[in-house]
Amino acid sequence: MSLLSAALSGALLGASLIIAIGAQNAFILRQGLLRSHVFVLCLFCALSDALLIAAGVAGLGTLVSQSPTLIVAVTLGGALFLASYAVLAFRRAWRPQAMQAAGGNGLSLKAAVATCLAFTFLNPHVYLDTVLLLGSLSAAYHGPARLAYGAGAAVASFVWFFGLGYGARLLQPVFAKPAAWRVLDVIIGVVMSLLALSLLLKLHAGV
Repeated sequence: MSLLSAALSGALLGASLIIAIGAQNAFILRQGLLRSHVFVLCLFCALSDALLIAAGVAGLGTLVSQSPTLIVAVTLGGALFLASYAVLAFRRAWRPQAMQAAGGNGLSLKAAVATCLAFTFLNPHVYLDTVLLLGSLSAAYHGPARLAYGAGAAVASFVWFFGLGYGARLLQPVFAKPAAWRVLDVIIGVVMSLLALSLLLKLHAGV
């Protein structure tokens, strides 16, 4: 199997896993609409994905799957964080502010990075997608092909996050109205609530 074929396979799988409405994507979309710390946050998400993908390809997924205590702790922490952010989103929707799509009322850089950090490393779905799934499927490749597979998946993350963060500004005319921000925050709140609930259900089912 050629290196290009392996890289393309990794990129396609990586893209299929991250191009979905999730915690990271919802947060990056919102920050992109605000044009607030977009480059730093997109770079952070992409590098974090690349790090986790590399860990999975290197075999960390096998070790994580053998530690039920660690999985339970991360799952509970992730569910709690997602539920808390859902509450904040619903509160913003209940009392919307006249936010401008370019600039004001965003988080400080420190707060934005901290939030992004939590969305990334307190979300078990991230580990399932990058470390476990991508990592386990990389076992079908060997040597340079395995590295190419991981690199392809990492490149997909970079393309997606920067495309989402900077492409969000195309929606700014829509978000010139406070009502649009209310709808977005309701959607974000629902997504975060469903993700938190799914984690708790999986934990209860022993998954």
